[in-house]
Amino acid sequence: MLSIAICDDEEYFRITEKQLILKYMAGKNCECMIDMYESGKELLALKSAISQYHIIFLDVNMEEIDGIETAKEIRKITKDVFIVFVTAFITYALEGYKVDAVRYLIKDHESLEKAMTECMDTILEKMDYEENEMTFDFQEGKTTISLENILYIESNLHRLIFYMVGEDAVHYTIYTKLDDVAELLQNKGFCRIHKSYLVSEICKKCGALQGCAFKWKKSCNIKGEIFRYKKRICLLQR
Repeated sequence: MLSIAICDDEEYFRITEKQLILKYMAGKNCECMIDMYESGKELLALKSAISQYHIIFLDVNMEEIDGIETAKEIRKITKDVFIVFVTAFITYALEGYKVDAVRYLIKDHESLEKAMTECMDTILEKMDYEENEMTFDFQEGKTTISLENILYIESNLHRLIFYMVGEDAVHYTIYTKLDDVAELLQNKGFCRIHKSYLVSEICKKCGALQGCAFKWKKSCNIKGEIFRYKKRICLLQR
């Protein structure tokens, strides 16, 4: 999920930008969280927490501390966030270059939506962004889960069991073929290690498995969760 901040001292443009972003993300079938700030001072009060945002939209002409100075302070905290300046006048090109601004958006009612779309397209392309969630019709009910929280999937007696970690640390069951799910999760970071098992490649981050070929292990500490292996399911190609 993308985390976005809008910092503008004009309420109308804060709301307008938020609506345009939500419309864009809905069209991409992606979720996002948007926080709004009335001043650079309010945004900078977050200090290191500013790094939680993927994108920050900054009004250039704000009182007390303008968007340019706010951006300079943000860059002292994080180099990763995408900064977008929103302004009535393009007169800050050099300053924008200094803080690595990805775009300038003009506060023009007729062109703002098109400019926002082009801006978001550019940012998502640079991020190589892909929503990492899927919805499955489990026996427990239709549920949207984070693919990062799937530890492994086991095929057992004509049903699949999804073993989860993190916030989704529960088991889900669904009646379908493992071949079908493996195809669905192709290029999503999963490894078919056995006819009955599809394992998240996150296992490669486990020290006990690095460089191993086919090992017996009772447990594997992944993201602080203890995973009890039922069988030797850690055949990971080097």
